[in-house]
Amino acid sequence: MNQPTEPRRGHVAIVGAGPGGAELLTLRAAALLDEADVVITVREPGPELAKHRAALLKRCRDDVTVLEAEECGGDINALAVNHAREGSRVVRLYSGDPLVGCRGGELVAACRRAGIECEVVPGLSAVTAVPGYAGIPLMPEGVSDLHVVNARAAGFDLERLPEDDGGTLVVLGPEIPDDDPGHAGPGYDRLCKALIAGGRPADTPVAVTRMGSTTEQSSVVSTLGRLTADIKAADAKGNNVTSPATLVVGPGVAGQPDLSWFESRPLFGWRVLVPRTKEQAAGLADQLRGYGAVPESVPTISVEPPRTPQQMERAVRGLVTGRYQWVAFTSVNAVKAIRERFESYGLDARAFAGVKVAAVGEQTAAALREFGIQPDLAPPVDQQSGAGLVEVWPPYDAELDPIERVLLPRADIATETLAAGLADLGWEVDDVTAYRTVRAAPPPAPIREAIKGGGFDAVLFTSSSTVRNLVGIAGKPHNTTVIAVIGPETAKTAEEFGLRVDVVAPKTSVSALAAALSEYGAAQRAEALAAGKPVLKPSQKRRGRRRKTM
Repeated sequence: MNQPTEPRRGHVAIVGAGPGGAELLTLRAAALLDEADVVITVREPGPELAKHRAALLKRCRDDVTVLEAEECGGDINALAVNHAREGSRVVRLYSGDPLVGCRGGELVAACRRAGIECEVVPGLSAVTAVPGYAGIPLMPEGVSDLHVVNARAAGFDLERLPEDDGGTLVVLGPEIPDDDPGHAGPGYDRLCKALIAGGRPADTPVAVTRMGSTTEQSSVVSTLGRLTADIKAADAKGNNVTSPATLVVGPGVAGQPDLSWFESRPLFGWRVLVPRTKEQAAGLADQLRGYGAVPESVPTISVEPPRTPQQMERAVRGLVTGRYQWVAFTSVNAVKAIRERFESYGLDARAFAGVKVAAVGEQTAAALREFGIQPDLAPPVDQQSGAGLVEVWPPYDAELDPIERVLLPRADIATETLAAGLADLGWEVDDVTAYRTVRAAPPPAPIREAIKGGGFDAVLFTSSSTVRNLVGIAGKPHNTTVIAVIGPETAKTAEEFGLRVDVVAPKTSVSALAAALSEYGAAQRAEALAAGKPVLKPSQKRRGRRRKTM
């Protein structure tokens, strides 16, 4: 007789989500999100931090139930407890740390009263994380005191601010946000006047950091006497994000310009369009984020199998039976197509024994190595193209080469440069369609509008086809947008479409392209600072007529 199944026990995790950047989750918090049945989101003001919330939820299973804190109504703690009673694993997210400036303790108490198992997962609080991202030491040499005030708390009183003892004061929520007046702080003017009235000199260093630890972060460094005016001046230059904010008063603020490591990244806050699928752009996106950018992938082509498989079937049989002396791969997609065909027949890289392999591009070579094949030939690093491969390819010699045939698996729209060049060298080329490229569907309207209206700071073109297809499905990038291309052929295509090319990668690789854009951004930043001008993203600069070729 089957024993009755014991009811599943529910669990509530009270999880700190950090101050903004999704990558600041602790390992324990990430693991609990992976396992969650129900997630109750962070209460976040404004659309900017809604992006943070969305990034957190990407860690969850597809079947997770997501409850928006703003829409739950009533007693959220009771809602979490009820879901746990039904056997669900519940994660309740809090900004920063659930027990620092948040009400996570109330949920712990509710779980204890209900007999529900719970745990608290501390998170990085804005108290320390935001000044850290702004480059402000809270307790520099000679400072031993740190005071923290939550200006949004119900019991906050301007008359009871800590006295000036030479230490550091951190004020959470000092602003009056336009989009969340119910959780407003006192405002900068009242706060600064109260601090001065309490005995702090008007020239006391002070800094305000908004949207801390995100790529929307902005800091204003000033003094108590000038902070309000400096914030207005900064906002007049294009900053439209007012909250959440953290204010720091004290000696550590003075060194902020020298210690500002996050906002000084070369592409900080740049919205960069990558015309590739998310899978293709994964490594490139990570590299761009390392430079401070916000990459967005927009597919411009779709890769599909050839309409008739006979050519590929003959090519694979020819590789196995020794028909070819060489195989030349010019793209990752060509490697993928051959590999998939091999694996469908139960073959692996050993079938390439005795065949020489050439590769164009670092990514193509990496895909071959992943398959277990080390390329024998590649063009020079500064000429990664079919023409570059022809330059180093040996001519056919009947006395030295037992077989005169070369397999060239490639796209249906590839150029004839490589095939013609190998034929001129005396080789017989089997030019085989390994895959077809078709134009992708147009991106959503907001993306198209951002492309044409200057909403993107840069576009990375990784091939001539990405230029043609992006313009075809979304239109030309605005003249303020920086155009970066992977090589001279792509640059030529961009110019044919009337685009001014700003950056050309020194070698044909997406990694080199991202690095070249980073160097361009760093140079633009250095030039602005040297001229005493504000550092603006391309999208913040005055928009003029549409882009023309130089």
